[in-house]
Amino acid sequence: MEKNREPYFDNAKFLLVFLVVFGHIIQSYISSNEFMLNIYKFVYTFHMPAFILVSGYFSKGFNRHGYIKKITYKLIFPYLIFQAIYTIYNHFIQDSKIKLNPFDPEWSLWFLISLFCWNLLLFLFTKIPPKLAFTVSLVIALTVGYVDFVNHVLSLSRTLVFFPIFLAGYYLKKEHFDKIRTMKSKLTSIAMLTVVFICCLLIQFDYTWLFGSKPYSYFGEPGVISLVERLGFYCLTFVATFSFLAIIPEKKYFFTRWGTRTLYVYLLHGFAIKFFRHSSTMEWLHNYESLLMVTLLAAVLTCFLSTTFVKKLAEPVIELK
Repeated sequence: MEKNREPYFDNAKFLLVFLVVFGHIIQSYISSNEFMLNIYKFVYTFHMPAFILVSGYFSKGFNRHGYIKKITYKLIFPYLIFQAIYTIYNHFIQDSKIKLNPFDPEWSLWFLISLFCWNLLLFLFTKIPPKLAFTVSLVIALTVGYVDFVNHVLSLSRTLVFFPIFLAGYYLKKEHFDKIRTMKSKLTSIAMLTVVFICCLLIQFDYTWLFGSKPYSYFGEPGVISLVERLGFYCLTFVATFSFLAIIPEKKYFFTRWGTRTLYVYLLHGFAIKFFRHSSTMEWLHNYESLLMVTLLAAVLTCFLSTTFVKKLAEPVIELK
């Protein structure tokens, strides 16, 4: 299986999980540093959508025998385990009450619940033609914002809002990724990413739109304009996501095999981030010049959590081995 793996996708997953760590680190500084805020908005236009798109691409075997059992072990069991661990950890870090609530995902654990639900939704949406299925998923995602109880509970809002991206990934084929990786496409993508970054610099908008976890009422009186705004963010997201995926290196590098361990990084990095946020360790990073240090810190943490040492240590609770 290792020989048949395509380095491109492992490279993409490693770089994306690095951006997840990077984004969570700089989140502590976006309220006081406008440049950090703009970088944060830029990263969030594509890093999770790209992860979701690639996850959809690799979900083509959803109807195979034993697939649901497999993703239950891979997603739901680790979710329940880490939901409990993070709740207890927060008690010591933040001096908060221990209140186990499996229906309210701790921080980044929402992705596991949503990924499980997206796979289940494929059983329904693949029964209809692809174009109609995508259109229906988009209509649901646009209109669900008017329903206030669809929020962070069981990650229901994110599940429905990001499902069109997952579904698009499911319908993509290898030749589609080959087309966006031509030299002409790469140059165009760099230009498009530059435009997206400039938009983040010049246009003031609430970055929580990019989370997909809030109903329209959170942003003010819901109306037609809210639906149009969400549609606009979809356009921005798809442009940035495909542009980012176009510039991913295709050859095998030292970090390529770490792209097979992104779940370890995703589940474990929160312990370090939460520790830093509630200590004085990162106060010296509170200035514009510290961007390089933040990047290096994210890279070191991502690489460390991708090592074989960490994999062997955490395998019993992540893969239940």
